[in-house]
Amino acid sequence: MSHTAVPHHPVAVIGAGLGGLTLARVLHVHGIEAAVFDLDASPAARTQGGMLDIHEDSGQAALRAAGLHERFSELVLRGGQATRVLDRHGTVRMDEPDDGTGGRPEIDRGDLRDLLLGSLPEATVRWGAKVTGARGLGGGRHEVALADGTVFTTDLLVGADGAWSRIRPLVSAARPAYTGVSFVEADLRAADVRHPVAAEVVGSGFFFALDAGRGFLAHRETHGDLHVYAAVLAPEDWLDGIDFTDTDTAKERVLDRFPDWDKSLRSLVADADGALVPRRIHALPVGHRWDRVPGVTLLGDAAHLMSPFAGEGANLAMLDGAELAGFLAARPDDTEAALRAYEERLFPRSESAAAESARGATLLFGEDAPDALLEMFTSHG
Repeated sequence: MSHTAVPHHPVAVIGAGLGGLTLARVLHVHGIEAAVFDLDASPAARTQGGMLDIHEDSGQAALRAAGLHERFSELVLRGGQATRVLDRHGTVRMDEPDDGTGGRPEIDRGDLRDLLLGSLPEATVRWGAKVTGARGLGGGRHEVALADGTVFTTDLLVGADGAWSRIRPLVSAARPAYTGVSFVEADLRAADVRHPVAAEVVGSGFFFALDAGRGFLAHRETHGDLHVYAAVLAPEDWLDGIDFTDTDTAKERVLDRFPDWDKSLRSLVADADGALVPRRIHALPVGHRWDRVPGVTLLGDAAHLMSPFAGEGANLAMLDGAELAGFLAARPDDTEAALRAYEERLFPRSESAAAESARGATLLFGEDAPDALLEMFTSHG
């Protein structure tokens, strides 16, 4: 009677997002190989979202540790750090061009992910590997179960698997909660040619049009498209009442929340190309942390899911990955010491960022919007 050996990976990373890939890349730089498991069938299984502003002290620091900063700089959107703020009447309240001196260049999330993927050995990521659960085996080892019925074991398990992490329950009972903000995402393709009014309103970088409890956020993408977020303070079930399979009716329902807004702003949804995408904004509790559990840790949204209103999520995920890799490389014979050092840095940093993100929602959608945001920009020079 034969027995099939259970595969074993010294380091297993669950999730091939920006944080998990940064961890794998920086480990690779230090000569440590990791196996990355992702539920997507392939790298091209789904679009990766819109633009990201990569911060000098976090995301860019991670890219330097990964040896990829120079190549990253070649991919950023020139002029993408421009910022415009409007009120609901379409009046421009702030218009700051990108003078090239900012520390937060914009890059397409898909381009950044491709950069990280291309820097890894080809077999690093196991695609179509959906994790259904994990359990401790003692001594810091874990067994991970996949949807296809197979299992593997690992000495170090890293949950980089996002908001609804399957690894988080090993260390924490916390679950994300609805923040009170719902997004509806839309795209306007080839905006300068096909949607010139919207292109002029949004400008060349990031755009805010705000009022109490609602707003439009948008940014220009690398190839001239506009990605738009209609944001509404709403009950958690608001989106359930909209049939997003009927795009025209869905547009009307979303725009019901913006009845007296300038026509140029309403056009960001009314003239959108393709289907609208609903998205509720969730967050883990500010200050989420856990007691040290041997052989397992979390990074990115799995560790500190927060609202996007400080622009920190992707940046912190990448910094988490780079720092964790650095600690592991510096302590090759003491994984637990490396994990303790990593989490001692992780917890206060993520608590501060999560609190800032929560404050950001108030700035954007409070009763004094957009004045509070303008005041913040002024106070920061």
